[in-house]
Amino acid sequence: MDQRNAIKIFEDKKVRTLWDSEQEKWYFSVIDVIEVLTNSDRARKYWSDLKTKLKKEGSELSEKIGQLKMQSADGKSYKTDVADTEQLFRLIQSIPSPKAEPFKLWLAKIATERLDEMQDPELTIDRALEQYLQLGYSENWINQRLKSIEIRKELTDEWKKRGLQEGMQFATLTDIITQTWAEKTTKEYKNLKGLKKENLRDNMTNTELILNMLAEASTKDISQVVKPGTFEENKRVAKQGGNVAKVARQELEAKTGKKVVTALNAKTFLELKKGDNDKSEK
Repeated sequence: MDQRNAIKIFEDKKVRTLWDSEQEKWYFSVIDVIEVLTNSDRARKYWSDLKTKLKKEGSELSEKIGQLKMQSADGKSYKTDVADTEQLFRLIQSIPSPKAEPFKLWLAKIATERLDEMQDPELTIDRALEQYLQLGYSENWINQRLKSIEIRKELTDEWKKRGLQEGMQFATLTDIITQTWAEKTTKEYKNLKGLKKENLRDNMTNTELILNMLAEASTKDISQVVKPGTFEENKRVAKQGGNVAKVARQELEAKTGKKVVTALNAKTFLELKKGDNDKSEK
């Protein structure tokens, strides 16, 4: 089954999705959808109560909800409840929300866009660009972020060629790369930036993104030459790739006297940017 994870944006809220190319349908994270519709920080409890309610009413909907692996806030992939578009339309009817109708229109648009993208793959990049612009990121940052996605895909493709498994093995190698170049684990890095569910890369500065790309690109290039045959060998390659970016980071910090890895995240950065724009308008 060829599956592709993606993040979709509805009214500035992120919804985890997965495209199944064999069935040619989208699957959506039920928890994310409930969080969007209810604006609740207890979406899991809401979903648990709703499943009980649906079962009592004799609905078979909750029993048909499946589970697929999706990336969590810690960067690792876990099984989570998912629904296809048809199931989601039925689920929305059970959730009183003023956002229900706009969300239904959004779902229909997502389905249409995917069919368009299958005919013209460049539309995928264009829409990712549009989503980041809607969130307030600069075009310069967006270009770096889109490039980082491409480099990450090349690295994970290389890991798959080496027989590695998505999930724990990918997460472990990613953590090694990050800890080597940034001298912080992924968890420590996110804690520094005050992140919880947010994606770490979406909260990196341009320089952080560039060094992270250097680390991942170097890991991929070294792997293609060394051809590691075991997980332990891949871990050593990941450390070597991360070290290339570490050397660059240390030299840059020595020249500028400034730390590259910072607590600055997207929220504070965009607030600062908005403040500067407001001042320039006065």
